[in-house]
Amino acid sequence: MDLSNLKPAQGSVKNQGKRIGRGQGSGKGGTATRGHKGAKSRSGYSKKLGFEGGQMPLQRRVPKFGFTNINRVEYQGVNLDTLQQLVDDKKINDTVDFESLFANRLVGKNDLVKILGRGELKAKLKVSAHKFTASAKAAIEAAGGEAVTI
Repeated sequence: MDLSNLKPAQGSVKNQGKRIGRGQGSGKGGTATRGHKGAKSRSGYSKKLGFEGGQMPLQRRVPKFGFTNINRVEYQGVNLDTLQQLVDDKKINDTVDFESLFANRLVGKNDLVKILGRGELKAKLKVSAHKFTASAKAAIEAAGGEAVTI
């Protein structure tokens, strides 16, 4: 190493970019690279979201359809095979409640839980949830467990 190949450490020197609008001597004074007149040259200009230069915007060209029920209740589904997997991995013993599902990251803290009937359950479990499908409830009780609605 000698004076001919010295250079600053990686990331220590930043290129600050052009300083525009700092006088005629800078070469970027006057219009500050914005051109002459028009909305884009003014301060505070920002085009509307989805603006397409006066062409009819996409969100107005596409037809509206459907309906959203404001009273809909969303449940987070947990299947029986998932519960069986937790038992096999020794993450749960004999009871499954909201706290154990939350601890295993199957549901969020504000979710409502619905137990669904996919897969088979061999373990005897006491399952607490907000809702059960008929097949899930039957499978839990057939395995010797109980389904408790919260």
